Amino acid sequence: MENQDLLQEEEVSTLTLTDENGVDTEFEYLDCIEYEGKEYLFLLPIDDAENGIVILEVEPVDEETENYLSVTDTDILDAVYGIFKEKYQDVLEFED
Repeated sequence: MENQDLLQEEEVSTLTLTDENGVDTEFEYLDCIEYEGKEYLFLLPIDDAENGIVILEVEPVDEETENYLSVTDTDILDAVYGIFKEKYQDVLEFED
């Protein structure tokens, strides 16, 4: 995905995830970044965007199925968010 493609409306991808309570939440897909052999999804909640970006670890189950896990390690969160910020520094405005 090119940097300029991130926010072009005609290319917006959405993803609906269901939590452990059966509640569906729709997200705008921003990017997927690899870090230390794992992939991390960057999503923006469509109905709650003011709360910011959600970062989830991708856990492959088989060739067709993935689980998405909350990332609790702040070192990993800081590292992957830093990569995301650097990649999109010319496209997005970040608050520190």
